[in-house]
Amino acid sequence: MVGERYEVEVGPVAHGGHCVARHEGRVLFVRHALPGERVVAEVTDGTASSKFLRADAVEVLEPAKERVTPPCPYAGPGLCGGCDWQHATPGAQRKLKAAVLTEQLRKLAGLTPEQAGWDGSVEPAPGDKLPAGEVPAWRTRVQYAVDQVTGRAGLRRHRSHEVVPVERCLIAAPGVQELGIEQRDWPQIATVEAISATGSSDRAVILTPVEGGRLPIVELDRPVSVQRIDDHGGVHRVHGRNFVRERAAGRTWRVSDGGFWQIHPAAAETLVGAVLAGLAPREGENALDLYCGVGLFAGALADRMGEGGAVLGIESGKQAVADARHNLSDLIEEKRVRIEVGQVEKLLPRTGISETDLIVLDPPRSGAGRELVAHLASLGARRIAYVACDPAALSRDLGFFATAGYRPVSLRAFDLFPMTHHFECVAILEPASGE
Repeated sequence: MVGERYEVEVGPVAHGGHCVARHEGRVLFVRHALPGERVVAEVTDGTASSKFLRADAVEVLEPAKERVTPPCPYAGPGLCGGCDWQHATPGAQRKLKAAVLTEQLRKLAGLTPEQAGWDGSVEPAPGDKLPAGEVPAWRTRVQYAVDQVTGRAGLRRHRSHEVVPVERCLIAAPGVQELGIEQRDWPQIATVEAISATGSSDRAVILTPVEGGRLPIVELDRPVSVQRIDDHGGVHRVHGRNFVRERAAGRTWRVSDGGFWQIHPAAAETLVGAVLAGLAPREGENALDLYCGVGLFAGALADRMGEGGAVLGIESGKQAVADARHNLSDLIEEKRVRIEVGQVEKLLPRTGISETDLIVLDPPRSGAGRELVAHLASLGARRIAYVACDPAALSRDLGFFATAGYRPVSLRAFDLFPMTHHFECVAILEPASGE
């Protein structure tokens, strides 16, 4: 049914960067549309037997008042799949994200916004309120795909391996844009990841050659470190450092081999601030930082809990653990922080820890899951901070926490991925028996 066109009334927003419409009883998930519009939707994925179809709004017959012309020439049907909402005002984008979170809380956790302790808003990141038509240049890490015919770097179409060559990505941070990745050829390279650190001048590119491909001589418009990914996913230093230095929460953080760090330049400070405000750490308390990465929350907690406090961080990535131990070496030496390597679900029960005061839980997009939630609830923490990048996983896990005796007392949502459907949440939970 790909290519079929239907005139439809666009219904509510759904999780994933699209809206719901119906044609003759069949559900269509329509991108590039807004609730309340009337559009011509062209099917992009699905057959006559599919339960639902995916489609693009290729013609807008009755536009919503929140619709704007996308600032980026590569945003639209059949073009770059990186942004979902460039056709909506920034305020409308945040309302769409709020509607998604509201629906996920209702459907998966059985909670209203009031019951979740949420005021119903998605907060813009500091510095992101710009005049109409301007786009926040927030993305400090961009992974470009390379067109194997032309050798030019670009971004992939939505749900496709096809590469859309671009002259400039508007949401790329200035430190990424100034490298000039899009202006040169990348022969025998499959992907180019560009990294621009926040709080330092460090720049890096991580190259993945095609199978059997050789690395080109990399000459970019700014000094840059170069790393290569081998056929087994290993990262090797080619030129310069194998890490970048990030700055947040009063510390400098080493992040090696393209390891995880929040992409928006304001994200780390924003999330640390929300976690600390929600947990209100006290002198001498104990805490767990689960999926701790390079140690951001562990360090912030230890600094607040003083010399008598202690934090255990657990992370499965060996290089991230090495970075965390480097970043927090002073606190580790003082025995205020310990970082262990392993899968949280397996390692935490083996630690013998039976109680703790505070927990920071920052799992991957898939969430924590029923078994881990039950184990965390058994530790009797007075407060748990759940940092989530997926509203569905968060809502599902809040349901598990409710079964295990914990309830959210506050929830904040942050628009740390403008122009896309993604956003971050910080939920603070307490024992329900405390009511």
